[in-house]
Amino acid sequence: MSQRGGFRGRGVRGAPRGSGGGGPPDSSRGRGSPDPRRGGAFGGPGGGRGSPDSYRGFGSSDSGRGGRGFRGGGRPPRARGGVFMSGRPARVDDRIANNSDKALVASFRTQGRQDPDEMPLRPDFGTAGTEIKLRANFFPVRIPKDVLLYEYDVAIAPIAGTSARRVKRRIYQLAEQTPAWKRAGLLGQVAHDNSAKLIAAKRLPEPLTIKVPYYDEDEQGPPATGGKEYTLTIKFIQEIDPSCIEKYTGGDPQYRNFDILPVISALNVIMASSPGRTGVVVGRNKYFFRDAAEPFSLGGGLEALKGFYFSVRPAHHQLMVNVNVCTTAFYVEQNLADAMIEFRNATFGARMNAFCKGVRIRTTHLNRRRTINDVSRFNAKQFKFRADEYGKDVTVEEYFKRKYNIQLRRPEMPLINVGGKDKAILLPPEICVILPDQPFRGKLSDQHTANMIITACQPPNVNGEAIVNQGLNRLGFQSPGAVLQAFGVGVGQEMAVVPGRILPTPGIKYSQNNSPAIDAKASWNLRGVKFAVGATIPKMAVLVIKDGKPRDEFAGANDPELREVVAGFRQMCVTSGMRVGEEPSYVEAHLPAKDNNDPMRKAAIEKIRQALLSLRPKPGIIMVMLADGDRAVYEGLKHLCDVFLGVATVCVHSSKIKKKSPQYYANVALKFNMKLGGVNHSLSDPSSVRWLNAMPTMIVGMDVTHPGPGSAKGTPSIPAVVASIDNQYAQYPGCLEIQETKKEMITKLKDMMISRLEVFRNRNKGKLPDRVLVYRDGVSEGQFNIVLGEEYPEILQAFRKYDKPKQPYRPKLTIVICGKRHHTRFYPTEESTAAGDGNPRPGTVVDRGVTAVYHFDFFLQAHGGLQGTTRPTHYYVVHDENGFKADQIQELTHALSYMFSRATKGVSLVSPAYYADIACERGRCYLRKLLHGITGDGTTTSGSASEEDVMKEAVNLWRNGVHNDIKNTMFYL
Repeated sequence: MSQRGGFRGRGVRGAPRGSGGGGPPDSSRGRGSPDPRRGGAFGGPGGGRGSPDSYRGFGSSDSGRGGRGFRGGGRPPRARGGVFMSGRPARVDDRIANNSDKALVASFRTQGRQDPDEMPLRPDFGTAGTEIKLRANFFPVRIPKDVLLYEYDVAIAPIAGTSARRVKRRIYQLAEQTPAWKRAGLLGQVAHDNSAKLIAAKRLPEPLTIKVPYYDEDEQGPPATGGKEYTLTIKFIQEIDPSCIEKYTGGDPQYRNFDILPVISALNVIMASSPGRTGVVVGRNKYFFRDAAEPFSLGGGLEALKGFYFSVRPAHHQLMVNVNVCTTAFYVEQNLADAMIEFRNATFGARMNAFCKGVRIRTTHLNRRRTINDVSRFNAKQFKFRADEYGKDVTVEEYFKRKYNIQLRRPEMPLINVGGKDKAILLPPEICVILPDQPFRGKLSDQHTANMIITACQPPNVNGEAIVNQGLNRLGFQSPGAVLQAFGVGVGQEMAVVPGRILPTPGIKYSQNNSPAIDAKASWNLRGVKFAVGATIPKMAVLVIKDGKPRDEFAGANDPELREVVAGFRQMCVTSGMRVGEEPSYVEAHLPAKDNNDPMRKAAIEKIRQALLSLRPKPGIIMVMLADGDRAVYEGLKHLCDVFLGVATVCVHSSKIKKKSPQYYANVALKFNMKLGGVNHSLSDPSSVRWLNAMPTMIVGMDVTHPGPGSAKGTPSIPAVVASIDNQYAQYPGCLEIQETKKEMITKLKDMMISRLEVFRNRNKGKLPDRVLVYRDGVSEGQFNIVLGEEYPEILQAFRKYDKPKQPYRPKLTIVICGKRHHTRFYPTEESTAAGDGNPRPGTVVDRGVTAVYHFDFFLQAHGGLQGTTRPTHYYVVHDENGFKADQIQELTHALSYMFSRATKGVSLVSPAYYADIACERGRCYLRKLLHGITGDGTTTSGSASEEDVMKEAVNLWRNGVHNDIKNTMFYL
């Protein structure tokens, strides 16, 4: 039913439903570690991107207490941080110490003009800052000269029933035990990926087929008759010459554009031969070993296992293998009913199907292994079927009592379906046991993630020791097995030592050129400073959320304590240089109790909507006093206010702001000032300011976020583009769109860039920028050329809109890709060049030794680590018309990392890209319902609605995007 109303009479269709991020100012974003929504295991989180006051899926900042609200948990022992291999000599690798890399880069200048469609070659190496030495988690790989590798394709027939990796892995296990495998000379002479690729150390006889009688691991052998048999047909594809790697890494000009991927892929398959047999493989190149470390309980039926990642990579004059620690969530081996109850109790609105689907179980009554297809809507008391042996219809509860003399203890629990779509086989979960070593592929809850960070965050000395002492051994790199020996592949045991530099700390300034002192952790405080440009707070409203938390909440809109807190905050705004208008309006919303039938809390959002519509006139900004960190309330509120009502909101936790902390007030004021168009601080760094002020420049941040596990199939991806509009590079209004599901490239980039150029022109007296610097987040290395092939032309099309007769508009364009999802880590070699916890110091930059052989890239750690082992950001220049030198782009990127406006610290991702990332997460609020796998009226689960219907629903939820009244502001902060 449509409900009329709104500040301007706008219709609001139903209650908004939201997902994703943004955040109350008192919760921990922890974005230095991988975001579980984006897939992958935890690779040892490193610090945060910055603001301690955001709320992005990692639980609140005080949630790290080890499974609070869960059964189990418990904080694992956290080792003391320190310098890895402290006191041991560290000598820069000879291949770098001899400066041959500098000679190579110098030679690029004599090789003629570069093809403009190619990625730019490295212009030089940086020299700014204090020179240091760092260990990097890379180890040299030795491959013999004058040998060939032979690549084969493996086809498995029949295809039916082989889609699961588990089945293919078992087929290969059985194939390796057949006499035919040995007769063909495959034993110890080939490596494979348990799928379609096989690499041989010698040419194999052809035609080559292997017949494999199939049986499961719990069976003694294949049945005498009627069993499955698979046939492996092994077909030659190509010879691979590894010697090309030596020419490529050595800088041979003829090999600059050589495709080395076949060699790298083959070596990855070869080097996976040992851990692929002894470990549990998760995703690509991550291997987990149950006996390597004690599992850590995450609660809710899950536990964390530690493992190791590896990947072969080219570097200057050396092929290397990158080895890192990683942690991921696994199902606890236990009774399925117990696990389901734990999961349900741990997560409000938990979708049991998301937890159970795809899980392998063993039945206790017949000792058979099965895979859960889905969770039924019926329980053992409700579901009846025809039992011919009893001549009547019986319930599942009755059947188990009569047939197996099993009295079900939990007949009220939903049944699980271990059959197919056409023929369901329903079982009570209590007669099932979850099989071991199964990774959890769903979306982790906030509390799961907070607990994961507790165990994954280990200091650099601990992670470094784990890599060299355990990792190399577990991965089979210390004592090579038969397969590595057959190929002649070996791995050095010493980590690479590479040169790095610590860049000078950028200068920042507030009002009246007041520059605060920046400490060794790249942070500063707001004492005694005013914002560079203070905004005016227009008509302000305060919304008090009442959600059954009387100890934490304010008593109501008229609570004297609330009035005192708001007065204190407004005074802080004045002290910080903002102008404060009339007294705020106050309103409260009493939310209905949580109901498992309403996981998105639609009824609560409707109460909030009614409360806000009572405010007259429409406020300019609303301060929301949240009762707690309930994501459904927070995200639904953002959807309501951003899309339907068009009013800026800043959320705070009542329990935190009640403490009347000046620091907390100041952190909230940071957001108020930016959302209302102010400037918190600006750069005073001479070199960066000189480049930025040389001509009108627009700095752009871009990112795309995708639906994660458990989302409704067909849920759109959400791209965001933000861009600077002022000469202080502080204000970055942004635009959001929805596009094809899981598409990484931005579909409507031309229109999104035009909208950014329009806002820039309107704010700069009709003047367009002469230069555009793009920081593109969220692109994997394999897609760099796609950015050039698809997104670069879209940006040029946006520029052409502003062409005039005989006067084309062609600003100088540079595109830099930012990467956080990598496994490169650096370890200081001396106490004097390390931070207190053993991590590199803020401002550490590396562009030699483990970077690209030819292209223009660097690693930069701008931030001070909060916990664990810090992760640098990898910056890769894929297009450059501005002629950047290494020092220029490195120092500019470093300086812009200090311009993140809602924190008083340097952050780990350059601010424009960070803003785009946050804007994407705000967009997730608007599609939250679909991202949780709920479609239609809420009864449909993911996968059962058509993709076309899901996209239609997404369009309805998205409406017209962000409301016109706030779309040209930093509403997403």
